[in-house]
Amino acid sequence: MLAPSIRNVRSEPVRSFFCTLAVAAAAALFPLPAFCQQVEDRISVDAADWPWWRGPQRNGVANPDQNPPTEWSESQNVAWKSPIPGRGHSAPTVVGRRVFLATADEQEGTQSVLCYDRETGKQLWQTEVHRGGLMRKNEKSTAASGTVACDGESVFVNFANGGAVHVTTLSLEGKQRWQTKIGDYIIHQGYGASPAVYRSLVIAAADSHAGGVIAALDRKTGAIEWKHDRPKEPNYTSPIILNVAGRDQLFLTGCNLFSSFDPLSGKTLWEVKGATTECVTSTVTDGERVFCSGGYPKNHLAAVLADGSGKIVWETKDRVYVPSLLARDGHLFGVLDAGVAACWKSDTGKEQWKKRLGGEFSASPVLVGDMIFAANENGETYVYRADPGKYEQMAVNKLGDQTMASPTICGSRIYLRVVEQVDGRRQEMLYCLARQK
Repeated sequence: MLAPSIRNVRSEPVRSFFCTLAVAAAAALFPLPAFCQQVEDRISVDAADWPWWRGPQRNGVANPDQNPPTEWSESQNVAWKSPIPGRGHSAPTVVGRRVFLATADEQEGTQSVLCYDRETGKQLWQTEVHRGGLMRKNEKSTAASGTVACDGESVFVNFANGGAVHVTTLSLEGKQRWQTKIGDYIIHQGYGASPAVYRSLVIAAADSHAGGVIAALDRKTGAIEWKHDRPKEPNYTSPIILNVAGRDQLFLTGCNLFSSFDPLSGKTLWEVKGATTECVTSTVTDGERVFCSGGYPKNHLAAVLADGSGKIVWETKDRVYVPSLLARDGHLFGVLDAGVAACWKSDTGKEQWKKRLGGEFSASPVLVGDMIFAANENGETYVYRADPGKYEQMAVNKLGDQTMASPTICGSRIYLRVVEQVDGRRQEMLYCLARQK
C-alpha cells in the first residue's frame, strides 16, 4: 500500500485547495460543509515524514517510494550521528527539518523532549517537561519509552510522573503550550504508550492498577473532549487508529479486552474479551480483521473481525509480546520476542514459515516496499524480504551495543537510537543512515 501525504491518509479528512476555495466562496451564504473541517484539524506533514508511533499509516509501513540503505556500520552509510543525553526507548519522530525524541535523566530526575536538525544532526533544543517524580520500572523499561507525535505545528508527548500520566504539548521551538493530567498511574513494568493525533484531537491511554483511562484532548487547548475509564490492570499498549470495515476505528488491546472506539466521539463501537491482561504491541489490520498479541498471563496472537460481530477468527500461542506486527498482502509478518521471524496467513492464522534469527527483540519491525527491517536488542538489524513463501535474508548490520527503540525510515534515511560505550560509559546515540554517493 502506498503511503500518501498525511493530508490524504485514509484516517484523516481530505482538505484540498478546492475545499478551501469552496468554503471561502460560500462562507457568507452557507454553513461550513462537513467535508471541509475547520483549520484546527490541519495536519501539516507529508509522505517524507514519520510523524508518530509506527509511522504515517500507524502500522509500521513506510513509504515504498524511497531507497534506504540495506547495509551499514559505524563507518559505512552514516550521514551523521549525535549523542543523546539521558536514556529512553522513544523512537525518532521526523517532521519537516526536525527530529524529535523523548528522554529521561535518572540522575537529574528529569523527563525531556529533544529536537535535532534533520540534515545535520545538530541538537537544536532540549525542553524539560518534568523534574522529579520519576517512577519505579523494570530493568528493560525507561522513564521515556513513549514516542513523540507531531502534527507539523505542535509536539505531543506522554510521561508517567508523580503517580499520574500527563500529556504535554510543545511548539516546534520547544516552548510548552499546555499540560493535562489524564489519570492516576501505578508503575508495574513501566509506561510506554504513545499519543495518537487524529483530526483536532490527541488521544492518550494509561492502563494500570490505579485504574485505566483512555482520553481525547483538544490539540490546541489540552481540554479533555472525551474520556473512558478502563479496568484496574497493568497494560502498555498505545491507541492505534486504522480504517477498517468502512470506518475509522480507534483500537486498544489489553486488560483482557479488545476494544474499538469512534476516535472523534469516543463512542464504544465494539468490545470483546480475548486479549491477554498485559499487551505491548500495536494493532494492525488486513482490511477486514484486526490483530492483537500479548504475553501475560498467556502467550497469544489472535485475529478478530472488525465489523462489530466480536468474532475471534483464529488464535495461536505465539509469543509476540513486545514487537508489533506487519500486515502485507494477506499475510502477517512478525518477530517473536525470543528472536524468531515468522509469517502467517492473515485470514486463517496458518503458519507459513519460521526462522530463528538471534538475540531478543523489543523494537518493532518496519516495512519498506518488500523489505523488512528488524532490530534486536544487541544492536543487530536484520533486513529480509516480506516473502510469504520463504525467509530470504538480505543483510545483517551491527551498530552499537544495544537497540531497544524501533527504527524510523523516511526520506530514504534510517534513524536509529542505539547504545554505545564511550570512554567506558553508556551513551545513547542517534544515527542517521543514508546511501553514500
